[in-house]
Amino acid sequence: MAWYALLSALVLLAPPTRAQAAAPSTQAESPYFFVQGAQPGVEALPLKSTDVRVDISGVIADVVVTQRYKNEGTVPIEAKYLFPGSTRAAVNGLNVRIADRLITAQIREKQQARIEYDQARKEGKTAALLDQHRPNVFQMNVANILPGDDVLVELRYNELLVPTDGRYQFVYPTVVGPRYAGTASNAPSETTSGSTPAHAQAFPAQPVLREGEVSPSAFNLKVNLASPIGIQDIRSPSHAIDTAMDAGSAAKRASVQLAGAASRVSNNRDFILDYRLAGSAIQSGVLLHRGEKENFFLAMVQPPQAVPQAAITPRDYVFVVDISGSMHGFPLDTTKALMRQLLGNLRASDTFNVLLFSGSNRMLAPASVPATPANVNAAIRTIEQMGGGGSTELLPALRRVYAEPKAPELARTVVVVTDGYVTVESEAFALVRQHLGQANVFAFGIGSSVNRHLMEGLARAGMGEPFIVTRPDEAKAQAERFRKLIESPVLTSVKAKFEGIDVYDVEPQALPDVLAERPVIVFGKWREKAGGAVPQLFIEGRAAHGPYTQTLPIDVAADGPGTGALRLLWARHRIAALSDEEALTGGEAQKAAITKLGLDYSLLTQYTSFIAVDKVVRNPGGRGATANQPSPLPEGVSNLAVGEASALGAAVSSTPEPETWAAMLVVLAVLGAQMARRQRRQPFTA
Repeated sequence: MAWYALLSALVLLAPPTRAQAAAPSTQAESPYFFVQGAQPGVEALPLKSTDVRVDISGVIADVVVTQRYKNEGTVPIEAKYLFPGSTRAAVNGLNVRIADRLITAQIREKQQARIEYDQARKEGKTAALLDQHRPNVFQMNVANILPGDDVLVELRYNELLVPTDGRYQFVYPTVVGPRYAGTASNAPSETTSGSTPAHAQAFPAQPVLREGEVSPSAFNLKVNLASPIGIQDIRSPSHAIDTAMDAGSAAKRASVQLAGAASRVSNNRDFILDYRLAGSAIQSGVLLHRGEKENFFLAMVQPPQAVPQAAITPRDYVFVVDISGSMHGFPLDTTKALMRQLLGNLRASDTFNVLLFSGSNRMLAPASVPATPANVNAAIRTIEQMGGGGSTELLPALRRVYAEPKAPELARTVVVVTDGYVTVESEAFALVRQHLGQANVFAFGIGSSVNRHLMEGLARAGMGEPFIVTRPDEAKAQAERFRKLIESPVLTSVKAKFEGIDVYDVEPQALPDVLAERPVIVFGKWREKAGGAVPQLFIEGRAAHGPYTQTLPIDVAADGPGTGALRLLWARHRIAALSDEEALTGGEAQKAAITKLGLDYSLLTQYTSFIAVDKVVRNPGGRGATANQPSPLPEGVSNLAVGEASALGAAVSSTPEPETWAAMLVVLAVLGAQMARRQRRQPFTA
């Protein structure tokens, strides 16, 4: 009876396992392992290659991505492919090439685009549909690819490159990490209206290859750099590259491509290219574009250098650390290296606590404790013992942090450490904004293919900064950067004032504090003034040493090459601001405004899609099969990230949560003690 009671206690102590793929309502949201040959005669891997051409002129990148699809099966197919993009991408064009025919896509309201695509598919016309699931996650559908067809799909986007500490970085994401959709208690948004943001839509079913399985799809990338200032110190921390530069020490042109045969095994992690300009300068100034109907500007102003403050106010830190299944192995090892650095950098006058979360969560201490060496070492020892397992319930973890009391005289900083493989980005942003008066938020993304949309959004909502740590050896540098940001903001109470021109529709509407040596960025539209003052821009704020002002002249006659992208970048920033507001208020309050911007500026948004339809009926009746192109698991991510769905999407229970293991260990210890006492009472027999 004692054994039965103890086993019953074990069952009661263990929280229910999560089988997110079990219910039909959530099965479509589950990642699942790809099975080769599941449909005989169907080309299961239609994506043959991805070629990326990047032209960077000054601070604007023009990117063309060409996806090549080929049907090597015996029946017509519809290819579906989920792929990532830059969080700052203004996606503005799509072309489809079939043999000698070029089909140019049109921007449509999302539902209308879906209707047109479905109609073309049923009629047997080759068609392509590009949808946005998140600002950094897209889906391509290509219908009626006939056996033997070779189809090229080209999409184009622009992106603004913003330097940090004098260094520029271009990032091209190559793979979407498997996303955890959350349980029913996790999904609703804590918005003021109580409704879920409209663009927090269900994540599509996502087939992935198993850990270590190489994608047969080729990946090629080439970057062409052009700058009015000499380019120096080009490197990639993620990939082996070949670099060619102009002769001389002040080369203003360079080209970079993936080195040798590495291109076939390089699509399981973000491609990252770092470079700086001569003298570590940034291109401060105002770029102008004259359009047919509207004029646009971009101001990029370098702030003052950080000045260490003699007296720093003590702070309370709460570290929210992800120990879910997708963090198992390499990502969690990187997290441990980061946490050693972050905790080790705290001052004795600070207080801290650590919340570990997966499917459940727990604080390491009942309340924040002083950052003494003993407390820091105890926290580090506990974190070192953690293993990754379970689901990723981010929202309950954040809610628990905001429920924790703090001393009124202390400023609190929340530090989130995760790979970001969740689908509740909008809900998390809204939650952080609603509690901005309690704490600011910094986000550390861990891994080779981080969900940058979540990391950047959390930091933006929490008036903090995002950090990306792709390898354990980067932990020290990123922790040191975090320490510098916290100790001494570069510029606060920032304002932009214009003279000599009329400006309107300025983005952002309120300038955030500058926490790193990143330039102040201002977008907007402008009109000339008749007569009056000389056009110029004033950036005002408060630096560590006191009031700060910088003045930049504006040449209204200048309209440099490549500035046409400013209209797209402005619209992209306005859409992002409206999306943030919608996430806060809930519902679809900004749907009309976002849709209009997407249609007016031909941009992909959560409410607009690109649709391309061939006029030729090539597959009468539209009969065929669907091929969901799988993606490789991100480098360093284990099969535990897909532990909640089997190869065929059937339900299996997740890895036990940390609390489950703790309960099991307690019960097993009691069982062991009882067995030992019983054996001591009985004589030993051979």
